Amino acid sequence: MKKLTLSPALRYCLHKPSSPIHFSAFRWLSSDSKSIPNQGSESVPIQPVSYAVKPKDKTPSNEDETHSQQQVAAQSPPSQEQERQQFPTRTQEAPNQESRTRWTREDVRYIKDAPSISPVSYPIRVAPLPEDKVGAEEEVAQADMDRESRKIQEENRGIRRIFRVTEEEEKVVVPFPRLIMPEKKEKRPLFDLMDAIRQVKTSAKANFDETIEAHVRLGIAKSRSDMIVRGTLTLPHGGKKAIRIAVFAEGADAEEAKAAGADVVGGLELIDEIASADKIDVDKCFATIKLYPRVAKLARILNRYGLMPDSKQGTVVSDVSRAVKDAKKDQIKFKMDKTSIVHVGLGKVSLTEESLRENVGAFMNALLQAKPAGLKKTSKYAGYVNSFHICSSMGAGFPVSIQSLSKAVDHYNKALLK
Repeated sequence: MKKLTLSPALRYCLHKPSSPIHFSAFRWLSSDSKSIPNQGSESVPIQPVSYAVKPKDKTPSNEDETHSQQQVAAQSPPSQEQERQQFPTRTQEAPNQESRTRWTREDVRYIKDAPSISPVSYPIRVAPLPEDKVGAEEEVAQADMDRESRKIQEENRGIRRIFRVTEEEEKVVVPFPRLIMPEKKEKRPLFDLMDAIRQVKTSAKANFDETIEAHVRLGIAKSRSDMIVRGTLTLPHGGKKAIRIAVFAEGADAEEAKAAGADVVGGLELIDEIASADKIDVDKCFATIKLYPRVAKLARILNRYGLMPDSKQGTVVSDVSRAVKDAKKDQIKFKMDKTSIVHVGLGKVSLTEESLRENVGAFMNALLQAKPAGLKKTSKYAGYVNSFHICSSMGAGFPVSIQSLSKAVDHYNKALLK
């Protein structure tokens, strides 16, 4: 507001540099008491303005007096003698050098030779070597690890309090990480065949007459579909179950089948009857070589029950009488599954130990006869029979040695196949 209320005469003087008021202002700002120099001949020298230094030690009672003195000194320009007293070394060493540290733009315009800036050099700093930092870094790392471990322990305690873990579990400290070695199961000792049969009969404690089962792991690759093991056998000591047998035969073969004890015997008329009824109620089916092509039309129905005659399984025969008699003796089938294991039932627990041994010998003999021709092994058992286990329907299994199985097969061939 003060600038806006200036008089026109003052504004005229400020804008016109040749006015005497302007030069009087410059004279008032300078410390020289000389008259105003000529405008055209000489340039106006600029003298620095200095102020009194504030004293360091002052009492609270003299604060007001010193404050007023500073204001008066600021309003009136100091003389040269006062400057020499305040800055004696500075004026004596460099009388022409300006003692003022801060310059305005207006003052700089009148300076001819400004003081040059001297370069400043700093002392060279050498970076510390890695071995100098090892001790400090290790201490910092150890402190961080201790802090993290304490934090983890506190979190674990909080979790235990939330889920109410017992004190015994809290005392268990499991180091992390920890290498847990797998527990190797001890191999069970191999049993002799007779000892294994006794163990099976002892462990069978069910309320019914359990079946003695044999499980044989073969050394044939799962991908070899051309080396599937399958076959049939007649147990020397079969069960008491009555078996219904159907025979597809005509003429003399049909008469022999009836004489041998077949339950259902017929030719084309039997085939048409089964096709129209779409079912069959028998346990086993046999067919002669002459009538086998006609039976192929019943493949959909017979395969549903697993009764389709097959030459590989011994159900397409030329001697019908013998086939029926063997079937009445409880002839069973066996086949290798997808895991190269053969599962078969070999009698009941109620049979004697000697009878069960003969049944096992008969099964192993049939298994050796069904050995694929493409399996190139020198021994009968090596590479073909890897393991043999025997068990009851609800009991534990017991491994059997190959030597005792070989003896059982030899006994079966000598005593029963004469």
